[in-house]
Amino acid sequence: MRHFLTLRDFTKEEILEMITLARKIKAQTKERKFVPYLEKQTLGMIFEKSSTRTRVSFETGIYQLGGVGLFLSSNDIQLGRGEPMKDTARVISRMVDMVMIRTFEQEKLEEFAKYSKVPVINGLTDSHHPVQLMTDYLTMIEFGKEKNPVVAYVGDGNNMAHSWLMLAAKLGFELRVATPLGYECDIDIILDAMQIAKESGATITFCNNPIEAVKECDVVTTDTWVSMGQEEEKEERIKAFEGYMVDEKMMSHAKEDAIFLHCLPAYRGYEVSEETFEKHAEVIFTEAENRLHAQKGIMVWLDTKRHL
Repeated sequence: MRHFLTLRDFTKEEILEMITLARKIKAQTKERKFVPYLEKQTLGMIFEKSSTRTRVSFETGIYQLGGVGLFLSSNDIQLGRGEPMKDTARVISRMVDMVMIRTFEQEKLEEFAKYSKVPVINGLTDSHHPVQLMTDYLTMIEFGKEKNPVVAYVGDGNNMAHSWLMLAAKLGFELRVATPLGYECDIDIILDAMQIAKESGATITFCNNPIEAVKECDVVTTDTWVSMGQEEEKEERIKAFEGYMVDEKMMSHAKEDAIFLHCLPAYRGYEVSEETFEKHAEVIFTEAENRLHAQKGIMVWLDTKRHL
């Protein structure tokens, strides 16, 4: 049995297997062919952090695969009333076929997985957002940016930046990360990614100048400067991230046909300009839709590994 907790847990070949499955299932979906890969299976969806895309994509995805999703808010289950995570895991995993968790601490997710009898998927933690990176890579492929891409991540050294580090390290492409001083990625995750990169041939660099990162790149990506739980830091962060908004001036330093990715929600006038967002809207909303298809690929892949 395998869990989907971070991209670190998978080989390049396994990541590409999931992407291939996602592409196949997306093509079937577009033809209105809903193959019941997970017929009569139940996905438990635990949300300690609220979400639009994560809930809709997982609930729709499991339904289209022939199963059913159960939305479990921490306000509605015993976990929110002080029950230990390991006990919740031992109960829920005896009743469902797979679990998706969207929570704060990575450690809490890993504890659940340790005691779970079924595959567990990371729907987002403060440290990693691997389902989004599978989505982003699927989108890169669809827009012709998967062959030796140069990717620039501009913004906060958060869970999205960490997951980009892992994807680049595993797949072996070039990633440039530009963050303001004091908002760099977690040093342990950096060291881990750099070690993996030595084996894959990936080039990973860090700087505090977004223009330097974006120069002649194929893909530019960013994320909100103020993530959930950081609202009290908003004004301080806005000042720290001055000059980090992805706008047309910044994009002019990338390749002429570069694409812009954003995991959403996007705050225009902060991490991205209205003009740049709208210019790349087709890519961004294809990316948003691809959460549905990438996650179906992940769920089907995990199910096949469970039955080997």
